[in-house]
Amino acid sequence: MKAFNRIFTAVAVAMILLFAVMNMILAADKTDGGRLYRVEISRLVREIEANGSVDISECEYVTNIERYGEKFYSTDSDYIICEIDEELYRFDYNTNGYSEKMLFIGIVNVVLGIMVILFITVMLYIKFAILAPFEHLSDIPYELSKGNLTMPIKETKNRFFGKFLWGIDILRETIEQQKQYELEMQKEKKTLLLSLSHDIKTPLSAIKLYSAALSKNLYSDAEKQYKIAENISQKADEIEGYVSQIIMASREDFLSFEVNISEFYLSELIAKITEYYKEKLALIKTELIMGEYKNCLLSGDLSRSVEVLQNVMENSLKYGDGRRVEFIFPEDDECVQIAITNGGCTIGEDDLPHIFESFWRGANAENIHGSGLGLYICRQLMRKMNGEIFAQIDDDIITVTIVFARV
Repeated sequence: MKAFNRIFTAVAVAMILLFAVMNMILAADKTDGGRLYRVEISRLVREIEANGSVDISECEYVTNIERYGEKFYSTDSDYIICEIDEELYRFDYNTNGYSEKMLFIGIVNVVLGIMVILFITVMLYIKFAILAPFEHLSDIPYELSKGNLTMPIKETKNRFFGKFLWGIDILRETIEQQKQYELEMQKEKKTLLLSLSHDIKTPLSAIKLYSAALSKNLYSDAEKQYKIAENISQKADEIEGYVSQIIMASREDFLSFEVNISEFYLSELIAKITEYYKEKLALIKTELIMGEYKNCLLSGDLSRSVEVLQNVMENSLKYGDGRRVEFIFPEDDECVQIAITNGGCTIGEDDLPHIFESFWRGANAENIHGSGLGLYICRQLMRKMNGEIFAQIDDDIITVTIVFARV
């Protein structure tokens, strides 16, 4: 706001100075214009003195010259009386040119005044209608970053920030809900782990007792020893079952996948992806090839579908050779397929079935930052939208195919 105030003051002062300079120039011209008829009369006087007569057809201000006589004082015009060779002459004149200049000066002043008023009005409007409300909003991201999610964001009637405030408030609510969801999940997992840990202690204690008995040779009967070995194996199976539950608990759905099923055109989805990646791919010198497709209605959530394609695109750019990414649209009467291909694939055939699992990362991702959730999220979202996603590898080219339900 301080920078704006400085700019506003500087421009306002510049316009006021321009206004003053223009008026000074015009005022000087006005002074000269007011005396031009006198200059013209002086010239005519000299000519009469020299020649005894004069031609006024080309005069701008003098309209008539009358020598002293009966009509000497009969005039409605402005005039000046001069004595030439001891005889009086009346010089009639008008100031139409002077009036036109005065009108021009007035018009220039009005135009400059309107410009100054318009500028000040626009700048004040920008200050109070845009910059001042935005300055009040500048603390909102900081408060959200600190986790201050409880205070709702007040909506205003400001047409510039109404939708922005609404979006920020929705973001705040989403973050708050996600935070509550994560806390509940953490609580449930902690409870589950504590319960399973307690349950593991029972078969583990039994195994320890059986092992101690065998080590001390308390059971010399072979049949009894065989039965104890079976019991140890049974308890080990119980422990293995508990461990499997812990693994399942750590890999079950921990993200909230909400979709709003509706209808949207394939061209809308492609347009959003093209707009998002056009500049980015140009900067990194990666070619984007968009194949031909027939526009049709798809069933699903447009924003979630964009998220799926973005995740696949990011994987293509992250793990591919960076030369090109191609969109292919295989024909299918029952569904709509979008196949995204790129070269430079280093995923092994054995790893391919696992790329859609949560937290799974292949050997090719060892030195690349990531969480192993991108494709997992894609599969969960597509199945929520009654679609599917799968991948296949041909030499070093990987193709990820996204299947949408057709309306």
